Amino acid sequence: MALPAHGRYDYHSLRDRPVYDWPDGARLAVYVGLNLEHFAFGEGLGAELTHPGPQPDVLNYSWRDWGNRIGAWRLRDLLDSLRLPCSVLVNAAVCEYCPELPHAFAARGDEIVGHGLTNSERQGTLDETEEADLIRRATETLERTFGHRPAGWLSPWISESMATPDLLVDEGYSYLLDWCHDDQPVWMRTRSRPILSVPYPQEVNDIPAIVVRKAGAAEFADMIVDQFDEMIEQCERQPLVMGIALHPYIVGQPFRLRHLRRALKHVAANRPVVWLTTAGAIARHIAELPAGTVPGDLGM
Repeated sequence: MALPAHGRYDYHSLRDRPVYDWPDGARLAVYVGLNLEHFAFGEGLGAELTHPGPQPDVLNYSWRDWGNRIGAWRLRDLLDSLRLPCSVLVNAAVCEYCPELPHAFAARGDEIVGHGLTNSERQGTLDETEEADLIRRATETLERTFGHRPAGWLSPWISESMATPDLLVDEGYSYLLDWCHDDQPVWMRTRSRPILSVPYPQEVNDIPAIVVRKAGAAEFADMIVDQFDEMIEQCERQPLVMGIALHPYIVGQPFRLRHLRRALKHVAANRPVVWLTTAGAIARHIAELPAGTVPGDLGM
C-alpha cells in the first residue's frame, strides 16, 4: 500500500550508515537554539501562559514580551559565563522592534538563523507566491541588519507548505531546522539542489515540554542532562547531534533559569569530549564530507 509521501528523503537505518567524526574526533555535536521572537499585539498566534482572553490579550502578550526585555539578556549572560556558542533563531520583526537584542548575540559571534517575520503567523498556510515573499522579506531584513545572509532557517511554528524547502533553496539557504526525523543531518531533495536538514529538537524544547506538557523547571533541566548523558553513550557507535531549543520568556524566568544553568553546566563540563557548536557549523562540516557518507547525498 503506497501512502502519500513527501519525497524529500529515503529511509536509511541509523545502524547501517557510514561512521564519521565531528571536529577533533568528537562523536556528539551539541548546539543551543535560542528563539528571539516578536508578536503582533491584539491579533495572531503566540504561546500562552494561561488560557487566552479576548483580544487584546495583554497577559499572554506581555509574558512573551518579557522574554525580549528581560529573559533573553539573562540567557546571554548565562551563555557567556559558560562560554557556550549559540544559534540565534531570529524573527525579522525583532530587528525592528528591539535591534540591540539580536546585535548583542551577534557581538558574541553567535550564528544568526532565519526564523520568519514573526511568530504571530504560520507560513505554511500561504500560497507559494506569498510564502516566497515572506522568506525573501525576512532574509533581506536579516542581511540588512547583520551584513550577511543567514545560511539556516527555522519556520515559525515549524509550519511548512509542500514547497517550503524548494523556496528556501531558491532564496540561498543551505540548511533548515524544521524536520525532527533524525539524530544526524540528512540531505533533502528539492526541485533544484539538495538542502541539509539539521536535527532540531521537539522533545528537549521548552515549549512542548513546559508549555504543552507542563514539565517543571527541574524536570526540564533533568531532560537536558539525561538526553546528553544517553547520547554520549550512544555516540560511541555513530556521530549524533543534540539540540537544545530555548525561548527567553520561558526559561529566562529566574526559577527556571537556575535549573537551566545546572543543566548547561553539566553539558559544558564535557567540553573535551563533545563538540559545542552551532547548527551552521554542523551544516558546514557535513557539506565537506565525502560523497556517500550522509543519507541523501549523491552517493547514498
